[in-house]
Amino acid sequence: MSLSGHVAFITGASQGIGRTCALRLAKEGATVAVAARNLEKLNELVSEIAGAGGKAAAFALDVANEDQVKETIKAAIAQFGKIDILVNNAGITRDQLVMRMKRADWEAVLQTNLTSAYLCIQQTIPSMLKQRWGRIINITSVFGQMGQAGQANYAASKAGLIGLTMAIAREVGSRNITCNAVAPGFIETAMTAVLSDEFKQSAIKQNPLGRVGSPEDIAGAVAFLASDDAAYVTGHVLNVNGGMLMG
Repeated sequence: MSLSGHVAFITGASQGIGRTCALRLAKEGATVAVAARNLEKLNELVSEIAGAGGKAAAFALDVANEDQVKETIKAAIAQFGKIDILVNNAGITRDQLVMRMKRADWEAVLQTNLTSAYLCIQQTIPSMLKQRWGRIINITSVFGQMGQAGQANYAASKAGLIGLTMAIAREVGSRNITCNAVAPGFIETAMTAVLSDEFKQSAIKQNPLGRVGSPEDIAGAVAFLASDDAAYVTGHVLNVNGGMLMG
């Protein structure tokens, strides 16, 4: 699955799934532009990639800020000449039962998880069209497929990503650009570390494989979808959930 010669832009890359995806794509030969709000963590990631013989650069970015998205992607293209792999991974939660959910928490989650993906896609597609090759990969969630009490905003944003994925796949498929989504199940990250042991055990019981997933499980799926091995896959949602949701 060599990605040599390709340039990947990854949002939410300072930790968790995004960080692991950056390491994996770099290992496969891609040059990676890593973006997130925490520049210190990004610089550590860039150093790790460089130490392993890869090439990377860090870009401070709040994906909820449209101007920053435009400026950062423009800067990444200026530095590397192109972006032909986009991984929309940035995401937040603001959990609350819908009857108590504040409008600001609804808006923040939709802006970060869904609107940012639209903005990043919009800004990177011209580079992909120029190359006549592109891979857009959106990180959605099993809860965007089955819902989750207390996460109406999160589930809606992740379900929206699935619809966005399919629409973009239809728009750009004729230009040799694919658009797919990866839907993680319960993955051990900083975002899930704050959940109660009771919730974690309940999630494991629902899982035929009987364990939580790792960021590496997701990174492997992203690397596949970014590669030429997935050249005939588009508009697809790849479930990486241990069997938590089937079908």
